[in-house]
Amino acid sequence: MNERYGWVIVAAGALITCVAMGAMFALPVYLQPIAEETGWTRAGISGAMTVGFVVMGIAGFGWGTLSDRIGARPVVLMASLLLGAGLVLASRATDLLVFQFAYGGMVGASGGAFFAPIMATAVGWFDKHRSLAVSLVSVGGGVAPMVGTPFASVLISNFGWRSAMLAIAIGAVVLLIPAGLLIRRAPAMLEEAVAANGPGPEGRVSSPAVKALRTPQFIVLAATFFLCCAAHSGPIFHTVSYAMICGASSLAAASIYSVEGVAGLFGRLIFGVLADRLGVRRVLVAGLALQAIGIYSYIYVTQLNQFYMLAVVLGMAYGGVMPLYAVLARDYFGPRVMGTVLGAATMTSSIGMAFGPVGGGWLYDTYGTYHWLYIASAAVGVAAAGMALAFPPPQRDQDDRPGAAQPA
Repeated sequence: MNERYGWVIVAAGALITCVAMGAMFALPVYLQPIAEETGWTRAGISGAMTVGFVVMGIAGFGWGTLSDRIGARPVVLMASLLLGAGLVLASRATDLLVFQFAYGGMVGASGGAFFAPIMATAVGWFDKHRSLAVSLVSVGGGVAPMVGTPFASVLISNFGWRSAMLAIAIGAVVLLIPAGLLIRRAPAMLEEAVAANGPGPEGRVSSPAVKALRTPQFIVLAATFFLCCAAHSGPIFHTVSYAMICGASSLAAASIYSVEGVAGLFGRLIFGVLADRLGVRRVLVAGLALQAIGIYSYIYVTQLNQFYMLAVVLGMAYGGVMPLYAVLARDYFGPRVMGTVLGAATMTSSIGMAFGPVGGGWLYDTYGTYHWLYIASAAVGVAAAGMALAFPPPQRDQDDRPGAAQPA
């Protein structure tokens, strides 16, 4: 297999995820200026992000399944246009429901197209450096908040939120379309797709995709992904508030996110290299265990420097393990149904992400402290590591999985 063009896919994928996720997750910067101009409640504006998470998870499954049929390139191109249209409509909205539909529904739906299809395509190009490749693709998502949010903030300060959002919509499409045109299937994946579905438009998703979602391997993969995201979403969302309660200024507390983001970039690279050398499952279990320990340690943290040190550990842990699910999916199911499998697994992870913020808020409102959030999240993190230990042996049915890799 020629890995040279695979690195082009990696670079394009990193750029696409950075631009798309940066555009989508910049909503917190728009929150105050939108509320001041329109009079909409902050809860109503923030509700667009909640809708976006839910829609992104559901749409991710559909986009992933579609990419198995027609390839990732047309999926990415369609989603890029949908992202631009959603941002344009949101920037012109004068009604809150229209804004929630545009930003939450359209932008959220587009967001589900950039993880599973691109990851599924990237792993198909690599045999030796598969873990490192998907880790580098995911770097784009890690960089996105550090690039997209400040850029949006500068535009808002100079031109207002509507012009800023419109400019980002145009810029995103201008960058995403050319990058999307670089995405192509690996030759082996293309041959398998033609053999499975036929060249005509009447083909349907092959039966191995349906069979894969019923296997113990997928159930454990999806459950581990769900628990992993449920564990860290609450601490990520509430740690700024917790740091401010401990006496940190709002600016200093917000900088904890930046430290986690930078640490996550290094975590992706380090975990990717280790997974190629030591095996994906071993590194995943170790990373999930480290994540649980880091989350629990928050109950002992009160000083800003301690928050920073823990942000390094936790950022490396959850940032490092996230790309490994794509590698496991490839090892267990082969390239033919990667989009479907990753899309379905990502949908469960999005549901897990949705539990953390609301659960953490309920625990704080009920008990007046965030300690129970960190204790509960750590317990969920331990459950994620335990679930990862339960991965059954991969299927040996080579007829269903032509060219499938050996287990990590």
